[in-house]
Amino acid sequence: MNVFGRAIAIMLFLVAPLGHAVIETYEFSSPELEERYQDLSFELRCPKCQNQNIADSDAPIAKDLRRLLHQQLEAGSSDSQIQDFMVARYGEFVLYRPRFAGPTIMLWLAPFILFVLAAVIVFVSFRRRPEVSASSDQLSEEERKRLQGLLDDKEGPS
Repeated sequence: MNVFGRAIAIMLFLVAPLGHAVIETYEFSSPELEERYQDLSFELRCPKCQNQNIADSDAPIAKDLRRLLHQQLEAGSSDSQIQDFMVARYGEFVLYRPRFAGPTIMLWLAPFILFVLAAVIVFVSFRRRPEVSASSDQLSEEERKRLQGLLDDKEGPS
């Protein structure tokens, strides 16, 4: 295989995952509904894939959720009503941005609590640290005599 053939093979290898994208077409009664559909499909998490939104997932449940989302938008449901329905059916996990209520309060507050706790620990540890003064490096007269006595004793008997 020549260089040109290798380059084409590499390009096809890099572009191949793009051909596996989810392609569904729904007819919307207005462009606003289509825009809301796009926004919500990126905000809702696939229950099976867990770290993928329903817009990017090709799992069967994600396909069902996209169909449900389309039906509810066309039926006139608001974004919050759709999210409430999805949470009631699949739990708070289905939202990429969980609500600030109930069990998720700790999820939202944990970073701030940990930051404050760390700041308090650092502050307390620096306050408890013994102060070192320049005079503490020097020996008192009594300490010098004692040190000299120890040195004399060590040198004498040998």
